[in-house]
Amino acid sequence: MRHFLKAILMAVTMAGLPNQAKAACDTLLTQPPAKSAAKRAVTVRDLIELRDIGDGEASNFGQHPRLALSPDRRRIAFSLVRADLATNGHCLGMFVMDLVPGARPHALDQGGELIPALTVLRGYSVPTGEHKAIIPVWSPDGRALAYLRRDGGVTQLWVAPVDHGTARAVTHSTSDISAFQWSADGQHLFYATQPGIPAAQAAVAIEGKSGWHYDARVQPQIGARPLIAGDLPRAIFTVTLADGSVHPASASQAATFPAAADNGLAIAAPAIGKDGWRAIAERQGTSLLAPLALTVIDPAGRKQPCHADWCSGGITGMWWSSDSAALYVLRREGPNKAFMVLYRVVPGHAPTKIFTSADDIQDCAIAQIGLVCTRENATTPRRVAVFDLVHGHARDLFDPNPDFANIALGKVRRLFARNTLGLDSWADLVLPPHYTPGTRLPLVIVQYHSDGFLRGGTGDEYPIHLFAARGFAVLSFEIPPRVATAYPNAKSAFELNAITFKDWGERRSLLSSLLAEIDAAIATGTVDPTRIGISGLSDGASTVEFAMINSHRFAAAAVSSCCYEPRSMLVNSGPAFSEYLRKMGFPGITRDDPDFWRPNSFVVSGATTDTPLLMQLADSEYIGALETYQALTEYKKPVDVFVFPDEFHVKRQPEHRAAIYARNLDWFAFWLQDTVDPDPSKAAQYARWQAMRQARGVAGASQDQ
Repeated sequence: MRHFLKAILMAVTMAGLPNQAKAACDTLLTQPPAKSAAKRAVTVRDLIELRDIGDGEASNFGQHPRLALSPDRRRIAFSLVRADLATNGHCLGMFVMDLVPGARPHALDQGGELIPALTVLRGYSVPTGEHKAIIPVWSPDGRALAYLRRDGGVTQLWVAPVDHGTARAVTHSTSDISAFQWSADGQHLFYATQPGIPAAQAAVAIEGKSGWHYDARVQPQIGARPLIAGDLPRAIFTVTLADGSVHPASASQAATFPAAADNGLAIAAPAIGKDGWRAIAERQGTSLLAPLALTVIDPAGRKQPCHADWCSGGITGMWWSSDSAALYVLRREGPNKAFMVLYRVVPGHAPTKIFTSADDIQDCAIAQIGLVCTRENATTPRRVAVFDLVHGHARDLFDPNPDFANIALGKVRRLFARNTLGLDSWADLVLPPHYTPGTRLPLVIVQYHSDGFLRGGTGDEYPIHLFAARGFAVLSFEIPPRVATAYPNAKSAFELNAITFKDWGERRSLLSSLLAEIDAAIATGTVDPTRIGISGLSDGASTVEFAMINSHRFAAAAVSSCCYEPRSMLVNSGPAFSEYLRKMGFPGITRDDPDFWRPNSFVVSGATTDTPLLMQLADSEYIGALETYQALTEYKKPVDVFVFPDEFHVKRQPEHRAAIYARNLDWFAFWLQDTVDPDPSKAAQYARWQAMRQARGVAGASQDQ
């Protein structure tokens, strides 16, 4: 996720909860329901209260696995999280499961809060609105798990015995613990924190007594309060489990502690085999976007790089067999990496392709029973599965959402296209569960990743299967490769962004791909080309703005963040971002340059679009949309805006997500299907929209409000 990020996460803590909340979280682990002869329609609650292994993001390939394999390779541990509409919170739990047929997970711990994910933008720490996956780590002897748990707004280190005993906090830090690892003997845990954060926050509070200085620390649309530096030093401590004593780690102990992530770009973890064999994925070149290539290192330290096509780019995981005789490599390949392929590599022999799948397969480890992973696809939420390493046959081991077996979802077809730059793209076309062949339906476009189970696109605000259930076709669009990938000499994020913005090249490429995918969808005979809607958050919202200005194919639009405008971008994002943009060639606000902004500004070009626009924004970001709103209002264009309190770039309060789902469904149904919800509480909403329709001079069916 990108742009102006922030997060306050409304979460549920088990300790001290009212009985209603505790009862709601009792269903965090549920038994499979009886199979129903007739499947029911999907609901808002089904999607919002989905149980997630680790987290709900399916596009973070190659990052830390959500499944933790025990040292004896016979058990796995993982966290589950589920939103709860009744309490506007979240239920969390830590589970362990034997890897044997018919085994069920059992809970080691339940409770805690979501752990906010932070990013560093232009040197300052900014919450993202997303949450971190809680990933357990086994003790060396396999008798306990260590993991992070957040209570009362502080993240601590916890330990849970696997077979007997009670989970407990082993730290009482005043600042969040961000990382940890076991000692070799399992008697201690090393952990990292940034003890300077509370002091820095206190310093900002003291500064406020005489006035905060307006400088690079401030991002006005987030708030007036200066942000905290993102590079405050880490301190490494050790806690002794026997007595709970805490001491600063020695220099030698700290040296073994993993370094903090540098740029957030995922690189597959190295594979460590028997007798010193290793396999690593290295970038082919100095560019941040250079593809990862496989290199095998023998026990003598000699590197054996692979130069074949199959081992260049898209690598998400590598594992040695137990005897180091074979290396297994999982990678994404095909047009725009649309498929996942597992290879078996024996040194000196050609690789063997074990399977090819359109499923999203992640979090893998080689267990006694085979390759254990999570897998999901467009109509199947994430579950735990095992793949045999000879033929690639898969068998599900645990499904956290068994009730989806009784829910009717539509058919999904993957469409491929190529844009004017020659970049491949793909998108998933989702049709209603009971689609009548030959019928042309209104189409809603959802962006900008289409990996795994289809929820609501990036940010999860446009519920794909709910749209399909209500008679829409949905095009879930996966972005093509970035135009900057064609520039191997770009070594920094600044250089990559400069390429992205040059002549709005990235926006033009994305729109070209999107229009090609729309044409592919229309060619199936299922889509009405006169009734197309488009939606998006973040980069997807930027595509919506560019598409509305540079194309007349869209009959309705909705965004979750907004927008590129001459003043908003340079003023509301603060001095640091303003300077960053000007270095990339953006004109300052004292330099009137309509030609620069014309392709991507409603202020300059809003008169040319007639597409109705709905904006549902976080209170920490809505200021950035006011210039757009004012411009469209002055141009007398249909625009409606809603602002959600205590939210940030990714909105996580379940009540808000339900309201956003409902209004997006209503909006596109009104403009593309000419229908209204008769709910009396929505009368004012439809009165506004009907007035917009009449003001446009568009004849609509009479609506009885």
